[in-house]
Amino acid sequence: MFSNAEIGIDLGTANVLIYAKSKGVVLNEPAVVAIDIYTKDVIAVGTEAKDMVGKTPKNIIPIRPLKDGVIADFDITAQMLKAFLKKISKKVGVSLRKPTVVVCTPTGSTEVEKRAIHNAIASSGVKSVHIIEEPVAAAIGADLPVEEPIANVVVDIGGGTCEVGIISFGGVVSSTSVRVGGDRIDEEVTQFIRKKYNVLIGERTAERVKMEIGYAHPNHEEATMDVRGRDLVTGLPKTITITSTEIYSALKESLEQILDAIKSTLEDCPPELSGDIVDRGIVLTGGGALLHGMQEWLSNELLVPVNLAPNPLEAVAIGTGRAVGMISKLQKSAK
Repeated sequence: MFSNAEIGIDLGTANVLIYAKSKGVVLNEPAVVAIDIYTKDVIAVGTEAKDMVGKTPKNIIPIRPLKDGVIADFDITAQMLKAFLKKISKKVGVSLRKPTVVVCTPTGSTEVEKRAIHNAIASSGVKSVHIIEEPVAAAIGADLPVEEPIANVVVDIGGGTCEVGIISFGGVVSSTSVRVGGDRIDEEVTQFIRKKYNVLIGERTAERVKMEIGYAHPNHEEATMDVRGRDLVTGLPKTITITSTEIYSALKESLEQILDAIKSTLEDCPPELSGDIVDRGIVLTGGGALLHGMQEWLSNELLVPVNLAPNPLEAVAIGTGRAVGMISKLQKSAK
């Protein structure tokens, strides 16, 4: 039976993933809710709501209730979570009666932000809520031996934040959280095309540009892509051709911030653990880890091995799910 279930939630800025014990990741959908602004009714959540972005009438607005890894709109986040939990109970085919939930928060979260996440999930009718830090969840999901006295370095590049953590003995030894992630990179692509070409592109187009011709390494084989948007001078649709070198120049500042966050975390590392990092290196998780050339670029800059987690997109969700059984060792329950 799937009642009294144990589930892990990766409440991400861009996507919400839910992991169920013995079932794996049972939900992976965009953290988007479409609302009717007049009636305040929820029209759609997840993938269905994301498909509406930039295409809705004036009375329906797609909202992203999480910003920079924390809750920006409490009520809508709670409604979204209820809808997702209902969806997975239908999908799995059995009742989700009062599950025990583990959720992760960015390491830079304040007590108020953690409390908001705790309350939003608690209001969905769950039995108990436990909060762990995101780098710990990412490390567990990446199959790292977090309970051993060795340095496990994780860099989780999500939609809203980049989390860097050194984990040993089940706890965070040193960590840094910067509010730079996939969303910021998409925004920089949009601004670059607007400034250089006087063309306005949508959120989804910017994301596609990043995924197809976004590179972290300056030395790469140049690629081109046709992009459609609205000409800001004439107001008419326009197609332009952009290169991966141009996009690299747009992303450079954000990438440098991620690099600085990793360096400052490594500088805070106790000397005894530094030796482990040279041997074992760093593990990348999150969607941002899939940016072309990210591993090679970070390895060149940091002079340590950089590896990709077995399943970078789902690592945090898998980690939260696995953490249910070891929660007493990791952290006290958030009461």
